[in-house]
Amino acid sequence: MRQLSTHKKWVSSYEKLQSELNDLVELGDLTADNPAEFAEVKKSLDEFSAELDSFEVLTYLSGEDDAANAIVTIHPGAGGTESQDWAEMLFRMYNRWAETRGFAVNLLDYQSGEEAGLKSATMAIRGEYAYGYLKSESGVHRLVRISPFDANSRRHTSFVSVHIIPEVDDSIEIDINEDDLRIDTFRSSGAGGQHVNKTSSAVRITHAPTGIVVQCQSERSQHKNKASAMRVLRSRLYQLAREEQQKEQKKYEDSKKKIEWGSQIRSYVFHPYNLVKDHRTGVQTSDIQRVMDGDLEMFINAFLTQGQSVPQSDN
Repeated sequence: MRQLSTHKKWVSSYEKLQSELNDLVELGDLTADNPAEFAEVKKSLDEFSAELDSFEVLTYLSGEDDAANAIVTIHPGAGGTESQDWAEMLFRMYNRWAETRGFAVNLLDYQSGEEAGLKSATMAIRGEYAYGYLKSESGVHRLVRISPFDANSRRHTSFVSVHIIPEVDDSIEIDINEDDLRIDTFRSSGAGGQHVNKTSSAVRITHAPTGIVVQCQSERSQHKNKASAMRVLRSRLYQLAREEQQKEQKKYEDSKKKIEWGSQIRSYVFHPYNLVKDHRTGVQTSDIQRVMDGDLEMFINAFLTQGQSVPQSDN
């Protein structure tokens, strides 16, 4: 039923574009001898062109998991407060991106840094093709700027790892042996008032066979936090199984790129000049503020249309 619904949306979108094109052709014929109407025709044509571009990008989202929701995990690299602050900036960027698209964001885990920024954050971004769009963001993001935490105003380079996986829904069965799980509870360190600090509502789950560790502390209820953590674990295990399958494909093996410090996918330079550059596609812009406010379309679209492979991460 889900596949049928997806196909119906494709057909509906195509038919809508075809109808709009026919209307534009007819409008063009009717106003051919009336230059005063040209501006209105051009406006309609520009709007149609933008819709067509968006539809074209969707045609590249045909992967098995592209229509799924996305689970986004952000980890700062070495560098203490400077990297943790950069992680917080990226956390805001993805929240703004989701907001502009009308996607829902569910914060699953957030650990604040000692002085500023964050030590770790995990959130579920839910919306149509959320994973398909965001999968291009998996990798290391590099920041170059004059550090606001350096009394001598020196230039610093910081790295943050962003990990994107598809959220597994209830229709996909993942076999998890309860004996392989270690479940720990602890007091939440995040926002939430006195309740979360007085009760052991936060949950951490360790999957022994793979070493995967997930935790959730966003809910007041230990039961709800455990359910959210299990959902993330199922998604991680599903992604791990998918990656193992992909490794068997020679073409994919030749093109994949591991996420590791020094192999950044994108650089954000705030000093001595302004530049955001994606190293996989070559797309770049000097409008840093626009990017940090969540406008990632130029990078996402280029990644999809150029047929890039999604880098795989260590689990």
